[in-house]
Amino acid sequence: MFGLSELAVILVVIVVVLGVRKLSGLVRSAGTATRILKREARALDDADPAAPRLDADGHQVVTGTVVPPRDGTTAPRA
Repeated sequence: MFGLSELAVILVVIVVVLGVRKLSGLVRSAGTATRILKREARALDDADPAAPRLDADGHQVVTGTVVPPRDGTTAPRA
């Protein structure tokens, strides 16, 4: 891993290459992106998805309607 002196040299090179004005905008954008990411992660944690319903065999029950085929034939029975 990098030591403190190597990280300081990398930071100085970034400041020289990007300039102070662009660097401040870059840091501001990174902070905004971090806040958005944290907010979305918190929203996912707070969302309480409904537990899936299971039948007697332990299979997940999916509710819906059966749509007949367009050609007028009947759907096969299970």
